[in-house]
Amino acid sequence: MKPTHFSFLLKFSVCLIVLFTLVQIASAQNMDRIERSRMKDMLGIVKDTVKKNYYDPTFRGIDLEARFKKAEERMGEVATTAQALGVIAQVLIEFNDSHLFFQPPPTDLAVEYGWRMQTFGDNVFVTAVRPGSDAEAKGLKVGDVVLGVSGFRPNRKELWKVLYYYNAISKRDRLSLTVASPGDQAARTIEVQALMKRFPRQVTFQSYFRMNDGFYNEENDKHRFQTVDGIGIWRMPGFDFDPMQVDSLMDRMKNSRSIIIDLRGNGGGYVKTLERLAGFFFDKDIKIAELKGRKAMDPMLAKTRGKDVYNGRLIVLTDGASGSAAELFARLVQLEKRGKVVGDISSGSVMQSRSFDEQVGTDSIVPFGVSVTNADVLMSDGKSLEHVGVQPDELVVPTGEDLAKRRDPALAKAISLLGGNITPEDAGKFFQYYYWKSSY
Repeated sequence: MKPTHFSFLLKFSVCLIVLFTLVQIASAQNMDRIERSRMKDMLGIVKDTVKKNYYDPTFRGIDLEARFKKAEERMGEVATTAQALGVIAQVLIEFNDSHLFFQPPPTDLAVEYGWRMQTFGDNVFVTAVRPGSDAEAKGLKVGDVVLGVSGFRPNRKELWKVLYYYNAISKRDRLSLTVASPGDQAARTIEVQALMKRFPRQVTFQSYFRMNDGFYNEENDKHRFQTVDGIGIWRMPGFDFDPMQVDSLMDRMKNSRSIIIDLRGNGGGYVKTLERLAGFFFDKDIKIAELKGRKAMDPMLAKTRGKDVYNGRLIVLTDGASGSAAELFARLVQLEKRGKVVGDISSGSVMQSRSFDEQVGTDSIVPFGVSVTNADVLMSDGKSLEHVGVQPDELVVPTGEDLAKRRDPALAKAISLLGGNITPEDAGKFFQYYYWKSSY
C-alpha cells in the first residue's frame, strides 16, 4: 500500500517524481480523429476517478455531470493536443481544491527555464537565476518582483496555476516577463529563452509547481543542519521519507539546547513521517487532526517517544511554499503551545489525497494520472487550514532587497528569540540553493 500523502502543489518544492515509460505526445500537434477520441476517453476516466473517490460525495456543491459535459463539449472544439489537455486540467482546477489535479501524460521533452519564483507576503519574487542562463543575460536578478508572466499576473493565490500551466500543460521555449528590481519603481519587460531537450528513452518529471530549472540538484533536497549558540537548526526539505529515519535525524539534534525546524519550501509528504516527528516533541500521545472523508477514517495521531522526547524550546519556520504536512506540524506546535512559528503565512494547501495511475489506448498506451482528495483535514480546534494557512506568531517576510542581498531575516529572528545572535546576512549563508553543474 502506498503511504498516504499530503503533497503540496507549490513544491509546489518537495521534489515529487513521476516516472513513466516514454510516450511520444507532441503538445502542439494538431488533433486528428483518433487523438480527439483518445483525449475524450481520458476526460471520461478522470471524471469516473473523481466521481468514485473524491472525499465529498456532493462534490462541494459542484454539479459534476454538468461540469464534465461542458468540458466534453469544449473537447470537440479544440485544435491541438495541448488545448485538449488544458480542458481536462481546467475542469479540476475549477474545484479550487489544492490536492485535486490532473497529471498529464509525460513527453520526451524537458524544459529548463533557468530561473525560479516564489510568493513572499503578497508579492512574487525571483528567488534563483541560473548562472550562464539567458535569464541572467537578459538582466533577471534574484529579488526582482514578478509583475507578469506572458500575460498572467502571478500572486499568492494564483501562482500555482502559472507554474502548473508552463511546466505540465504547455511547456514553452520562451517566456515574456515583466519585472521590477528592488528600489526601482520602473517595470521592464524581457523575453527569456528556455532550454529544451528531448530524452530518448524515459522521462523523469520534477514538481509541476515550480519553474523547472533543468536537472534539479539533489543537494537541495537533502536534510541540512547548522548550529548557532547551542541552537540546532534542521532544514527539512519534505516529509516524503521513511518515518523510521526520523529517529536518526532527531538524534543529531538531541544535544541542542533549542531547536529550529526550518520547513520553508517543505511541501509535505507522508502522514506516518509527520506522526513520527511530532511524537518527539510531546510527553503524551497527541491527536494531530481528524480526517473527514466518505467513510469513517482514523485520526492522525502522534505517539510520544517517551524517554526520547525532546524537551528544549522549539521554533518552526514557514513560508508561502510550506504546505500540507509541514503546515500541520507547524499548527500543531501552535495549538499545543509547544513552541512558536516564525516566518511567512503558509500555503493553505492542506488536504489528504491519493494518486491514481491511469491509461488510455490498447496498441499505443498513453499513461496519465489523477490526484484526488480523499479527506478534509480538521485540526483540534475544529478548523481546516485549506486556503487559510498557518499564521505565524512572528510574521517575518523578506523583502526583494533581502532576497537580492541573500539576507535571511526570518532565521535570524528565530535564533534571536531562542537567545542566540546572528545577522540576517550571516543567516542567509547557511542554506544556499544548488544548481546542477551542467546544463543542456
